[in-house]
Formats: sequence, C-alpha cells, structure tokens
Amino acid sequence: MFHTEKKEFYTLISANFLKERKKSTLFDEFNKIYTNFKQENIILNLLEVEKPDLDEIMLFSPLSLAHKKNGKSFVMVLKEGFTDDLPDEMITVPTLTEAEDVVNLEEIERDLGI
Repeated sequence: MFHTEKKEFYTLISANFLKERKKSTLFDEFNKIYTNFKQENIILNLLEVEKPDLDEIMLFSPLSLAHKKNGKSFVMVLKEGFTDDLPDEMITVPTLTEAEDVVNLEEIERDLGI
C-alpha cells in the first residue's frame, strides 16, 4: 500500500490505493508505518490515491502538526486544486518538486533558528 524511498534530507512515502476503500484506510495504513519515520522529514505522496476526500485528508492534521513540533517536516503532495480546502497549518503542495523545496526551506529555517 505504501512505497518508501529514503532520500538525502527526507523520506518519500508514496501511496497507491484502489478506488474502493474505507475512508479511514489511508490514514490507518499510514499510521502503521509512521513510527518507522517519525524522526525524519516526510513527504507523503498522495497523487496516485483515487478520489481522496477532505475528511480523509484531515485525519492527517494532528499527526502533521505533532511532526512539525518535533522539528521535522511533514509535506503532503495532493492533486492540484485539492489543497485549497485544507487548513494552512497542513503543508500541502501539488508536485513532488514543490514538496522537496518546502523540506529544504524548512531545514534552512531550522538551521538558522527561525
């Protein structure tokens, strides 16, 4: 369900799910592997997830905030247009390149104590 790939400054976690699934499946399955990566910057690639909905993505909000408070980046990659409906405290972008840029920028901010 998830493919992980360790990069230099982050771990890329990509999801592939079928169209038919319970709403909580995406978060529940991610939560099972999260402890393996909670000390790393994470880019969660959801571009291949069929029809995610706002409620499903909002399940990640508390985890995303806790991850950031722990001094690490948590960036979600979602299809363009979907990110407009999410709260500002959840970092979401429409491309992997933008997600990498966010992680790099946040690393610089942390290094500078910002």
